[in-house]
Amino acid sequence: MDKKVVFAGALSFISLPDIFQTLGSNNSTGRLQITSQHAPNPGVVYFDKGEPINATMGNTNGLDAIYALFGWSEGRFEFFEEKIKIGRVINNSRMQIILDALRMLDDGLIEKIGPTPLPGEPGAQAAQTKGGKSGALPAIKGPLVDYVYVISEDSFFDGGRIVKEGGHGRWIWVILEGMVDVTRDTSDGTMAVARLGEGCFIGGFAALLRKEAVRTATVTAVGDVQLGVVDADVLSRQYSGLTPDFKKFLISLDGRLRRITDRALELQMKKSGKDAVPAETKPIIKRGSSKEELFTITEGETYVVGQTPKGDIPLLTLKKNDIFGYLPFMDIGHEPRFASILASKDVQVSKLDPETLQKEYDQLSGTFKNLIYNVGSCISATTGLACHLRDVK
Repeated sequence: MDKKVVFAGALSFISLPDIFQTLGSNNSTGRLQITSQHAPNPGVVYFDKGEPINATMGNTNGLDAIYALFGWSEGRFEFFEEKIKIGRVINNSRMQIILDALRMLDDGLIEKIGPTPLPGEPGAQAAQTKGGKSGALPAIKGPLVDYVYVISEDSFFDGGRIVKEGGHGRWIWVILEGMVDVTRDTSDGTMAVARLGEGCFIGGFAALLRKEAVRTATVTAVGDVQLGVVDADVLSRQYSGLTPDFKKFLISLDGRLRRITDRALELQMKKSGKDAVPAETKPIIKRGSSKEELFTITEGETYVVGQTPKGDIPLLTLKKNDIFGYLPFMDIGHEPRFASILASKDVQVSKLDPETLQKEYDQLSGTFKNLIYNVGSCISATTGLACHLRDVK
């Protein structure tokens, strides 16, 4: 094997979404090459710090090439860790690409490439039917589990309720095997907001405040599930040693996930929602900005505004002590790459130093970093769900 190849395998063993998430969680830079005997041309996806920036497959380029590759069910992949000289043409986040591609597969908009099952073989019926419309959300998966922080294990059978919305507790679990559905109660019934797979956490930073936190969603086992109980006391001690600015960042991150979930529920119920942007606002950060600026709100409010093919979409409102702007160590599918920040007339902000936060982040344990990654991935995925719901209204 070429010494530059750091990750390789078969698509029949590890799927393309899992490959993307693995490269993302490792902040990988390099070239992913995929070949299949069922396709005349190889596919190549270029990654910069865990995010896909360009792709080719025959005469197809950019996002279209990536989407086509999600239809490959059989083949080989190799990831070459190297400097990337090709320019960026893809601005969608990794999670947004995964979610969009899986929805397109479900709708029969991506051609499936691979062996055709014979009648009676597993998968034959699915192969003959375009767009199964399963209705299930694609699973978010996390980095490899650090078992040093797992103090015990819990098992749940299919349909077993792990957490109830509105309940209290400070347990944090990591999914060792299986998947769970995260749902919220609405006036129109129960709504699925996320499906979490291996490596993801159940519980957020509120559980590290040494008090019982209110559970904001119900979590249910999909099939049999094995969970690891994470040593929350050790993580709480790490949290206590953080600077006030980093603590603000973590609590703000938790708040974003809760608010973007609320926004998705509003869109599902076809309500305009309270996150509409007031008329008198001014832009602080424009979508696509390359400025590496980070702020905390000291007075007033700011509004995160994304964009879909149907136009701008208000995502959520940020308030006092919330943080917004460029974060060097994570991408939540919001500003500055994928959303703008508009501010109220009375807003006051204080500048933060991204490099200082980066240095503090670098000192964290792997499990604490994984917890941050998990919340960021859930924000990105739920943002994608909200944008999808807005466009199908």
